[in-house]
Amino acid sequence: MKSLWNSFKIAFAMFSKIPMPQAEWTEENMRYMLCFFPFVGAAAGILTLGVNWLGEYFGFGTGFMAMMLILVPVFVTGGIHVDGLLDTSDALSSWRDREKRLEILKDSHAGAFAVITACVYFLVLYGGFSQIVGNRTAIKILALGYMVSRCFSGIGVIMLPKASAGGTVAEFSRKAQDKTVRNTLIVYLVLLAVGMILIQPVYGVVIFVTAVLVFIFYKHKAMKYFGGTTGDLSGYFLCLCEAWMVLVLAVLTVVCPM
Repeated sequence: MKSLWNSFKIAFAMFSKIPMPQAEWTEENMRYMLCFFPFVGAAAGILTLGVNWLGEYFGFGTGFMAMMLILVPVFVTGGIHVDGLLDTSDALSSWRDREKRLEILKDSHAGAFAVITACVYFLVLYGGFSQIVGNRTAIKILALGYMVSRCFSGIGVIMLPKASAGGTVAEFSRKAQDKTVRNTLIVYLVLLAVGMILIQPVYGVVIFVTAVLVFIFYKHKAMKYFGGTTGDLSGYFLCLCEAWMVLVLAVLTVVCPM
């Protein structure tokens, strides 16, 4: 139990800005760390529900609420996944060979395409959130979606080849109990899919399928252009997945209003 608690603390220390008691980053403590990665999404989801409720209670405007809902996961995670999105956009936009793209992923400087991607990404989120603000059904689905995206991201870390033998993802994968972590994340996904469907069948099915399709797209991109996955690519997938979930929910609230 102690090692599981330490794995939980390490997951939050690595993937969030939520204060956690210190734990040693030993191989034993990191075995099941990815099993707790989706709980960071649960924290973001709970805060999202709370912010949406406060917005309704105090009567804040749509634009202000959209901004607040966008910032929730950024504040929870410290923007670690957005960094991966921007680094990956620079690498993909370089149209260089695989080795050069992997070098660009490690470069701490933001290129022009990263800046453009950041602007487009947050603009898309703002538009999507503006449409679903106050829609409790859509917000509940999205709250679970923050866990779904992290489950798929963790599965990618475990199952996809590693583009770099010395990267963070490779290190996590070496220390993880692959079969146990993978099976745990799959069980989470089944439970989350059921939860989404129970909240609203159409929304639940469509959003879960959206996450699956984005994961397939991400796997194709990672294998074709990088030869596997990295920490940055995992962040790229997570941001892409959540942006698509917000966009699809925005469309659903129009074509299938509740």
